[in-house]
Amino acid sequence: MSTIAIIVAGGAGSRMGQDIPKQFINVYDKPILIYTLEGFQRHPQIDAIMVVCLDGWHDVVWAYSKQFNIDKLKWVVNGGQTGQESIRNGVYALEGEAKDDDIVVVHDGIRPLVDESVLTDVIMTCQKYGNAVTSLPYNEQIFVVNEEDPTTTKQFIPRETLRRVSTPQAYEFGLLDEKYHEAYVKQIGIFGSAYTNTMMVDLGVTLHFAAGSDKNIKLTTKDDLEMFKAYLKQDKDNWLK
Repeated sequence: MSTIAIIVAGGAGSRMGQDIPKQFINVYDKPILIYTLEGFQRHPQIDAIMVVCLDGWHDVVWAYSKQFNIDKLKWVVNGGQTGQESIRNGVYALEGEAKDDDIVVVHDGIRPLVDESVLTDVIMTCQKYGNAVTSLPYNEQIFVVNEEDPTTTKQFIPRETLRRVSTPQAYEFGLLDEKYHEAYVKQIGIFGSAYTNTMMVDLGVTLHFAAGSDKNIKLTTKDDLEMFKAYLKQDKDNWLK
């Protein structure tokens, strides 16, 4: 059994307002994507890495990976028009490469602070149940907008019933491949902001929660970038070498 990471780096990153895709922005002389890849490179349970990337940036990924010693990188494939299409492209590219019981970890390339313990837990949970999604409790109060007057509310959702789910997520390859084919044939779970986890639920799969971390931020805006820089400057981050 092998564990393969699919790192999704196919977005243009327009909300960051930069001239290059945000995953390639340099922070302290290192691209954001490389910070992400280093977390998977260091982890002893990750055997191979695939990057799903914008067309035209493949050579850049290979060059940076060589420069920063990401020797677990085995494949770079084209992304799609959406995040869901990019993941699908990565999954399909593993057909003939991965076995049904191999574990595939899906992760956003712009989440560069994935913690080793979080990655370990999502892999172990997947080994036990066949899938795992990183999650955290929801600590804010959630109120439902009143349809008659959207400036008011009369209903709330108990936060104890909610979990925040992000990446990394892990799935047995056989399940992952089957469900992506099913989703695109049936046109279910592939539109809008759909992701692997939401697609799985739409197709009737029960998902299992794994541990998460508040540090595992997604770099979408300039403010997120500044927060990332602040984390990097914290000496207490033992994982930072």
